[in-house]
Amino acid sequence: MRGSVTVHMAAPAERIWDLVSDVTAIGRYSPETFEAEWLDGATGPAVGARFRGHVRRNGRGPVYWTTCTVLASTPGHEFAFGVGAPDRPLNVWRYRLEAAGGGTDVTESFELARTPLLRLYWALLGWSRGRTNREGMRSTLERIRRAVE
Repeated sequence: MRGSVTVHMAAPAERIWDLVSDVTAIGRYSPETFEAEWLDGATGPAVGARFRGHVRRNGRGPVYWTTCTVLASTPGHEFAFGVGAPDRPLNVWRYRLEAAGGGTDVTESFELARTPLLRLYWALLGWSRGRTNREGMRSTLERIRRAVE
């Protein structure tokens, strides 16, 4: 009920973090989330800030809005947000940045909540959705890499 992808980028972590934490720019990089906007007067990635993303599931549809809450925001190191209720997110997306080889290793990951319904979903369709998520994370990170290198 989780997965991750790591891509090395020949760029400083601070520059990469600026891109992954700018949810309003996600449409340039993500194959599924094509736009996002801060909510409740938030203007940036502070813990507790909320935003909503406009998603085209699997790059085709259905199309829907999802509300997210920033869970971690450490410039140059980590940006994470939960999808759904702030205190009980259904899915947590995370970017971790680590200095390596004169650049930065960037890991994007997801982890689904361990609810009975999500466990059943993962047991039945996890093989497919996990692959789709890994492919999407790799696409997102490769697009970010091209932007920062």
